Amino acid sequence: MDIIRQYFLLCWLNVSVLNLPASPRFFKHNLIFYFSIVFFVQFNMVDDIDSIFEVMLETLLTLAFIALVLLTNGTFGDFIKVSSAILFCENVVALFLAPILFWVTVAEDTPSYMTLSLFLLWDLIIIGRIFKDALRINNTAGLVMSLFYFLISYGGAYGLYSLLIG
Repeated sequence: MDIIRQYFLLCWLNVSVLNLPASPRFFKHNLIFYFSIVFFVQFNMVDDIDSIFEVMLETLLTLAFIALVLLTNGTFGDFIKVSSAILFCENVVALFLAPILFWVTVAEDTPSYMTLSLFLLWDLIIIGRIFKDALRINNTAGLVMSLFYFLISYGGAYGLYSLLIG
């Protein structure tokens, strides 16, 4: 429970990812929860069994992007910390985001879209901060890395899925 509190501070930008403990067990739990929540959201939007394949692609692209960035930077030793941090923060944001996605789907009004945008911006900032600390880069470069992360993870999964399945 203590490790959850430590990682939760990351969602409020109060701690550096490099100061957090590396726990393979915590990483595994976050990965399972991440897969589950993304699958839940995806399955409710698409309502198709093929969403499992797309969620697997998304999860693999997420981990591959993190690994490639850290490998390129020479900081692959922090893979468990950085991956755990990103997955944990994505899970926290997704817990808030799930009901908002349903609200957007049902209401389709300006307040729902504005709320959705704020939570997506929060997610972008958190991931940018994690990359900033892990790669030892400035804030702007961290946000750019965050944008690349989202494009590759989510856009890449959608694109690959469309190419492979049609």
